[in-house]
This record gives sequence, C-alpha cells and structure tokens, in this order.
Amino acid sequence: MDQPTVGILHPGSMGAAVAACAATNAAAVLWCEAGRSTTSAARAKQFGLTPVATLPELLHRSDIVISLCPPAAAEDLARDVADHRFAGVYVEANAINPDRTNRIAALLEPAATVVDGGVVGSPPVRGKTPTLYLSGPSAATARIEDLFEGAAVQTKALGREVGKASALKLSYASFQKTSRVLVALAVGMAREYGVDQELTEVASRRTDSYLSEPQYITKTAARAWRWGPELEEAADTLAAVGLPPEMLRAAASTLARWDDAKDDGKLTLTDALNRLAQP
Repeated sequence: MDQPTVGILHPGSMGAAVAACAATNAAAVLWCEAGRSTTSAARAKQFGLTPVATLPELLHRSDIVISLCPPAAAEDLARDVADHRFAGVYVEANAINPDRTNRIAALLEPAATVVDGGVVGSPPVRGKTPTLYLSGPSAATARIEDLFEGAAVQTKALGREVGKASALKLSYASFQKTSRVLVALAVGMAREYGVDQELTEVASRRTDSYLSEPQYITKTAARAWRWGPELEEAADTLAAVGLPPEMLRAAASTLARWDDAKDDGKLTLTDALNRLAQP
C-alpha cells in the first residue's frame, strides 16, 4: 500500500511529537501555518513537519488528519474540516468526552471516516512511549496502527465503537491529574504550618505515594491550562453516566489558579504554592 500523507491539527507539544512519529510510515506530515504562532512554527520545524499555507491545502493533500488541540477547540476545528468536505480518515485524538466525540463524528461523516483516539502518556520524546488507543471502523483503525508501526507511539484498538478511546483517556486522566492536584493542596496546607518537609518524609515511606514527589507540583502548575479543561471533560463524562462530577470540577477549579503559569519551565515550588494560595 502507498504511504499516506498525514495532516496534523495543531502541532502543540503532544501533536507535533505524535505527528513526527508518523513520518516513518508516511509520504509527508503536513501542518497549516495560517493563524499559528511563531512558537508553533518553531516546534513544527523542530519535528520536521512540512508547512502548508492554508487548511484547504492541508485537507486536499492529506489522506489522514490527526486532531490534537486544546479540548475547547475540538468541535470548532472539526466543523472547519467538515466545511471543506474532507474525505479521508479523521483521527479525533483530543481529550474530550465521548458525547463530543460522537458529535464530531456526526459532523464529518459520511464524507470522512472518523476514528476515536486517546493518547495516554507523555509526548513521545526522550524515550517516552505513549499509547494511542483507537476505536472506530476496523479498516480505518488498522490504517492508523500501520501508520505508527515501529514508532515511539504505540497503538491499541478497542473495538468499533466511537467513544471508547475517549472514555478510556478520560478515565485515566481523572485519576492521574486529580491525584496531582490533591498533592498540591496537601503540600500547600503543610507548608502553611511549617510541616511540608515532614509530610514528604512521611509519604516517602510509601513508594507508591505521589505525596513523596512534591517537586512535581511545578509541572502540574505549568500544565494546568491543559489539565483543567481535560478534567472538565472527564466531569461531563461522569455526569453523563449518572456518577458525581463534583470532585473533578473542584480539581479543575484548583488548576485554574495556575492558568497564568502556562508552560513555565522556570516556575519554582515556592512560586507554584504561592499562586495556589493567593490567586
């Protein structure tokens, strides 16, 4: 089979790295320059992605399009793609709830074939090997598995039902991200009473406790702009099946206090905790 041309929407830290992993088995990996920042352009160049001027050009040339963007933008982006009647395979790989994934599928079908995707793990750089879970029509999911064959991105198909991959992604994220928020609150409380070092010492006696890693709080703060909306999606998923969403909404509200720390690699633990205590 001929190698497909792949388009990535948009090349953020996860999207660009995932797209680069597809390059081994693709004829080209495209990204659209229109409306993107200089940071996005630099990242795309770093990962060897091929620029095109407009979204219509990207869609016309691409056999497979992968959507990896902030959750809030997922449906608007899919609507733009649908307006141009894209007729290839559309991988909806954003951290959005299953209902939204199915709405996107309804927008794009029957012109396009929609595969539900969920990335679990860190971006595939410096030895990291995330898994892209897939659900949807078997022939289309097989094409995505072939695309990442031998790459740092591993794939696993979950069946034909669109929504399964999204549900798995958010099920995992609801634990992994909320537990990090609880660590920040616990360490922040302990610091106010001058017992934060003792808290870490107590937690370090248990090798499976996030509390023994307070240094991760700065990473949580820097990623809060992405994690908060993701937890809101997970909360919507809980509510849709009759489970209480309040804990995840509270975690998302806590993360919102760090919105201005977006991708701040120089943030210190003291700075992060000060922002948490005094928004």
